Amino acid sequence: MSCSRMYFALVIALLLGVTVPLFGQTTQPAANERVDKLIAVLKSDAQQKEKADACRELAIIGTKDAIAPLAALLSDEKLSHNARYALEPIPDPAVDEALRDALGKLKGRPLAGVIGSIGVRRDGKAVESLARLLADADADVSQAAARALGRIGNPPAAKALQDALPNAPAANQLAVCEGLFRCAEALSVSGQRDQAIAIYDQLLTVKGLHQVRTGALRGAILTRQKEGLPLLQKNLRSNDRILFAAAVQTSGELAGDEVTKTLIDALAGQSSDNQILIIQALGKRAQAGALPVLFGLAESGEKPVRVAAIRALPEIGNAASSRLLMKLLSDADREISQAAQESLAALPGQQVDEAVMGMLGSTKTDDRLTALELMGRRRMTAGVPGLLKATGDADVKVRTAAIRMVGELGGAGDLPAMLDVLMKLKESQDLTAAEEALIALAGKTDDPQTQTDKVTSLLATAQPVQKSAMLRVLGAIGGDKALQAVRAAVKDPDAQVRSAAIRALGAWRNADAAPDLLALAKSADNPNDKTLCLRGYLGLAARSDLPADQRLSMCKQAGELIQRDEEKKLLLSTLGRIDSLDAISLVMPYLDDQANRQEACMACLSIVEGMLKGPDGSKLAPKLVEPLEKVAQVAPNADLAQRTKGLLRQVKKRTGAEK
Repeated sequence: MSCSRMYFALVIALLLGVTVPLFGQTTQPAANERVDKLIAVLKSDAQQKEKADACRELAIIGTKDAIAPLAALLSDEKLSHNARYALEPIPDPAVDEALRDALGKLKGRPLAGVIGSIGVRRDGKAVESLARLLADADADVSQAAARALGRIGNPPAAKALQDALPNAPAANQLAVCEGLFRCAEALSVSGQRDQAIAIYDQLLTVKGLHQVRTGALRGAILTRQKEGLPLLQKNLRSNDRILFAAAVQTSGELAGDEVTKTLIDALAGQSSDNQILIIQALGKRAQAGALPVLFGLAESGEKPVRVAAIRALPEIGNAASSRLLMKLLSDADREISQAAQESLAALPGQQVDEAVMGMLGSTKTDDRLTALELMGRRRMTAGVPGLLKATGDADVKVRTAAIRMVGELGGAGDLPAMLDVLMKLKESQDLTAAEEALIALAGKTDDPQTQTDKVTSLLATAQPVQKSAMLRVLGAIGGDKALQAVRAAVKDPDAQVRSAAIRALGAWRNADAAPDLLALAKSADNPNDKTLCLRGYLGLAARSDLPADQRLSMCKQAGELIQRDEEKKLLLSTLGRIDSLDAISLVMPYLDDQANRQEACMACLSIVEGMLKGPDGSKLAPKLVEPLEKVAQVAPNADLAQRTKGLLRQVKKRTGAEK
């Protein structure tokens, strides 16, 4: 440290040294005065709540002066626990004396509580008294004593519990064991391993309490450290399922090749269930030394054992497992082959990727399909060139799977190659897959304009089926240039292309295509084209991200063109999502149209519900009565009538017309 930094540190230290006493001088009298007031409350005839509140505050600021008044409350059934919680944090030894003194004066719950507080404070001087209480006839008291001795955790406390365990009543046995576990942990931490081991060995003999024997075996093995290996080996051969499982679980906390070898040696002669537990433990250890035996178990034997061995291989993570897993992919048993596929997908390494790419070149269709699935699960982006090649596969399943996988794993830079693939396709399912892949690839770019140029450059030479797919891709990309291309395609002489262009406009990312759709709806000679345009136009009008006024204006313009019932239903559905009085006004005429009455009623009710939930609901309520009364008169079914009546009651209540 430099001289200047040392000097600075000394200055700070001196300042702190001066400051602390000053704080003490200004705050200590106030604190003492507060303690005195709280003590006075404890000694008074105050209500229980006031005394409980005083105890709660003394738990924070209590001093030695508060000990005697608090101790006087230990025998009070209602305030004993409050007094104990206040005493426990006070650091003065007088607290321990007061608690020990109370042991001979209390009974029942207050006594059990005091014993608990002694445990919290780990008062070693109380061990002898607590040991006597282990035989108390009150189970709450004896169990509290056992747990308190465990928290104290010194050798005398441990001996008291060890002596009590053989003759402990069944009801108290678990509490004594709990205390012994605490003692063993404390003794082990303090370096007294032999005493800790003796406790664990004793707990191993307890009958009927499986959780005790399980914990005891773990402690006995781990505390012995390297010397615990024989005990592990012994219990890995145990006929006692509880101890066997505990040994396997404990092995996971032990490091070293010897433990792995011990687990491998224990496999022979075991039941299938036991072998599976050992196999799972070997997988978690992730040591390559276990691979040979796991390979053998994976290839033959009982199916559950084989599956467990196969699933353990990726946990070890060694690429050497890939050869066996590739072989097992063709196993006659579906469960085995599926497990092998899942493990191969999870197995890391370039070597595995190369093996999967080799499968993609197989002459067997099933192998190629499996390779494609593995590529997706392994996220093999480097395999996209191979996927593009597979898009020309003779088998339609392989071909479409490869096309979709290009979209999943490829990047924006693969879009031109995918467009070339599209230009060669003829089957509808191939074209659908290619369209999905192109949309996925286009969505991965930061430069949609460039992607638009790549698509539009091929439109002139594309066949109608390819051109239709490209138009939908342009719709997904969006932007001015894409909109121009789609707008031009609306005039294409091919009906399929025109329909695709209209649909692309109707699915546009924003409202930029709305004027085109409206103009097309006005000029369309074909009724189906007109309905298609109106459906797209109203679909855009239904977008919640547009201002309500704009959406309402679009509905008004569409309403002037609507003639067919199908179109009317579309309009009513869109109006039902616009919470305004003007929207209700547009809906009202359709209440007299029997063919569309139900949709009109539903739209009106939906608008009213939305308006009532808004900030101006109460203000607008008077204007909603008349429309609802009209709906109530014409509602075509009981459900709508009931819903209308409920809304009418709400509206009238807000207007004050109904209470």
